[in-house]
Amino acid sequence: MAKTLSTMLPLGTQAPEFSLLGTDGRRWSLESFPNSRAYLIMFICNHCPYVIHIRDAMVKLADDFQKQGIAVLAISSNDPETYPDDSPAKMKEQVQKFHYTFPYLFDETQEVAKSYKAACTPDFFLFDDKRQLVYRGQMDGSRPGNSIASDGIDLRNAVENLFSKREISPDQKPSMGCNIKWKAGQEPQY
Repeated sequence: MAKTLSTMLPLGTQAPEFSLLGTDGRRWSLESFPNSRAYLIMFICNHCPYVIHIRDAMVKLADDFQKQGIAVLAISSNDPETYPDDSPAKMKEQVQKFHYTFPYLFDETQEVAKSYKAACTPDFFLFDDKRQLVYRGQMDGSRPGNSIASDGIDLRNAVENLFSKREISPDQKPSMGCNIKWKAGQEPQY
């Protein structure tokens, strides 16, 4: 596992469009949620120890956010040829085993990850109702082995400020995790 930080896409960036197949066999896009109060895009995968470490808190956070009218979508962009644990079949198992209430999408071409400048798993992007980026970076400060409980505080604070029309501090901490497993010769130069 290569420890990698988020690239920190510039705040105010318009959410890149996509249409990806989910583990449920349905195609999903931002247009699938036309009346959302906000959009949370999470780049995750099945095998990354950083994702596994926060998975329970991430599922709880996603459930809480969905109840507040936020569209939550998870995307796996890892190459399943070299990482079979991240195959669509294994993704489907994860959804069932861990009770994901959000669509889990497969970015087969890895173009969606590149359009978001996603670099690691997990990597979080929060957009407002106009699909402008208001937060990117870590869910919270918890990492494998650092004894900090995972509670999603950084993302929760961003959502609370967004909905309360308070400023979201631009001083945001990058997420840290495993690098996205790019196909050979497809590594982006961010």
